Amino acid sequence: MSIGATWAGTHTFGAARLVEATSIAEVQAAVAGTDGPVRALGTRHSFNDLADTSGTLVTVTGIAADAVLDADARTVTVGGGVRYGVLAGWLEERGWALHNMGSLPHISVAGAVATGTHGSGVANGCLSTAVAGLEYVDAAGDLVTVRRGDPGFDGLVVGLGAYGIVVRITLDLQPSYLVRQDVYRDLPWSTLLEDLPGIMGAGYSVSAFTMWAEDTVQQVWRKTRIGVGEELAAAWRGARLESAEEAGLVDVDPSNLTVKGGVEGPWLDRLPHFRLDSTPSNGDEIQTEYFVATSDGPEALRAVRALGEDIAPHLLITELRTVAADDLWLSGAYERDALAIHFTWRNEPDAVAALTPRIEAALAPFAPRPHWGKVHTMTTEAVAGAHPRVGDARELFDSLDPAGRFANDHLRRLDLRS
Repeated sequence: MSIGATWAGTHTFGAARLVEATSIAEVQAAVAGTDGPVRALGTRHSFNDLADTSGTLVTVTGIAADAVLDADARTVTVGGGVRYGVLAGWLEERGWALHNMGSLPHISVAGAVATGTHGSGVANGCLSTAVAGLEYVDAAGDLVTVRRGDPGFDGLVVGLGAYGIVVRITLDLQPSYLVRQDVYRDLPWSTLLEDLPGIMGAGYSVSAFTMWAEDTVQQVWRKTRIGVGEELAAAWRGARLESAEEAGLVDVDPSNLTVKGGVEGPWLDRLPHFRLDSTPSNGDEIQTEYFVATSDGPEALRAVRALGEDIAPHLLITELRTVAADDLWLSGAYERDALAIHFTWRNEPDAVAALTPRIEAALAPFAPRPHWGKVHTMTTEAVAGAHPRVGDARELFDSLDPAGRFANDHLRRLDLRS
């Protein structure tokens, strides 16, 4: 039986069996009914073999969301396989919102949380920081509930599927809000490097897009929360406001993007870059991403920019975003505010395989942390050097799953499972 590949086709799954669960009971039966290795599978938006196994893959995307709103606690509990955009629409209808969203609303909540996926904003934590509780199926097939404040909870949230299959998640909420999205073009590189905090902090969520070899940063998307400093000008820090005629990203149909041009709209229709009813991103691509401390951001960008002439021919676009520091052991922003340096590559595996080690070497002085779901070539030692809690996470995962049923080759390579 062919299980297929990841969303962009960058990895073909080698699992022997796929269980498309429609209930939590079916997940429990799938785990309890076999002695072999098991892994969870979401919306397949990873770019490597993190989710794969030689045994059984269990997808939870077919389980009903069954969202439960607790207005007093300002939380929602929902099935882990629901897509962020679907949950966001349900919340907006009831006057509630999440603190942030990723660029794609198509990704599953459980998958995004487990890999530390993020949006942007100097004061916004990654999506995982909203998690107040988890329900997961353990190696015996039992349903386990853990909540914020429980021992080891901060190690389980960004858990990489390493200890069980998360089936329900409780997320913090806030009242719904409006956002406008304005795009500036041709920001001088010198301005970004001289005042990275000022540029990236110029809105509720800010993203900068570059091809590296240019004299100017191609675009800066300022997503401004209405009522929180949304005054904008036709010119800003040497950049100019984008015209309607040039709106878009390289090789992306502009109609797939969320509304820009300063038009106010609900948070769920502005914080993501792409519309839920559209083709996400480019599709025919490879993605790589690294987190460095924001304080090291200017020097890290200079180091990568020195490779710009070699990078640009193989790149669709680079996006720069910020993530606020948190306490989640395997988060890219663990205990340090982070600049996320993201590469969306053309589907040229050989070129990416040659360039990725060079980029990692350029970033090495800044202890880069890889996005767990994207392509990288960092060694076990380099990952451990950048992530101070790798050993603690491994011990936690091993204690919850001593037989290694949720382990796989990817996690062992990174020393995240024994």
